Amino acid sequence: MELEKLKYPIGKFEPPQNISKQDLTNWIHELEILPEKLTQEVQHLSDEQLDTPYRSEGWTIRQVVHHLADSHMNVHIRTKLALTEEKPIVKPYFETLWAELADSKNHPIEPSLKILEGVHRRLSALLKSLSEEGLKRTFIHPEHGKEFPLREVIAMYAWHGNHHLAHITTLKKHKGW
Repeated sequence: MELEKLKYPIGKFEPPQNISKQDLTNWIHELEILPEKLTQEVQHLSDEQLDTPYRSEGWTIRQVVHHLADSHMNVHIRTKLALTEEKPIVKPYFETLWAELADSKNHPIEPSLKILEGVHRRLSALLKSLSEEGLKRTFIHPEHGKEFPLREVIAMYAWHGNHHLAHITTLKKHKGW
């Protein structure tokens, strides 16, 4: 399989030009069900399987699960900052370095699955409550040097969850697990 397809099994994220109410509803639903879908895919994997990278020089399944918890905790906080401050500048973090820390490389995945379950329950409840004005709120990400409206963030993180879920399902299919 070519490297680009292994890196981006569902394609790269493309910010939508037009976002309908139905799009938002669908994306929030995808965020809501991600923890359950992820748990179904990884709960019966052995440590050896969890420590298998989804591609050469890529993260292991274990690191992907922990990364999702780290990333989605950050987006929950960033969303709350955008709703309570005027165009806050969010703190970036080095996700590749975080993935190399002991709690990402060697730790059981159950705590991160629980984190995702709790964060996604709260995040989806918060996102469902947003008015049109709330959806227009933004945060500034200094690495990208631009404002991110929450309506685009919802699309991005629905994609992000599905992107990493596809890394796992593609690897499992390829390995015959």
